Amino acid sequence: MKPFQINLINAIVLIALGLWAYLTADKASPTALIPVGFGAIFLFATPLFKKGNKVVAHIIVLLTLLLIIALFMPLRSRINAEDTLGIARVATMIGFSIVAMIIYIKSFADARRARG
Repeated sequence: MKPFQINLINAIVLIALGLWAYLTADKASPTALIPVGFGAIFLFATPLFKKGNKVVAHIIVLLTLLLIIALFMPLRSRINAEDTLGIARVATMIGFSIVAMIIYIKSFADARRARG
């Protein structure tokens, strides 16, 4: 899978699951929209990423890493609340973001090897 493709998939997952969490919560917190915001950034950056814009690619990698770290707090919260569906949503967002990071890093390594 190409990096821009996993970026697009990750964006859609973040937006969909983030909106689902926000819209179905009893007491919706604006922080539930953070993954939606990241997803929107990733979505709008996908065309530039596809064209090979290195600055955009590095920004997406950095934001993905920050998102992965940030999502552990809501995961802990959902675990403490024994919210199985919430755990699944947050774990899915983390999982897709980790897969995206692996693909990004592999892509960077492959590009570096190709340059010699």
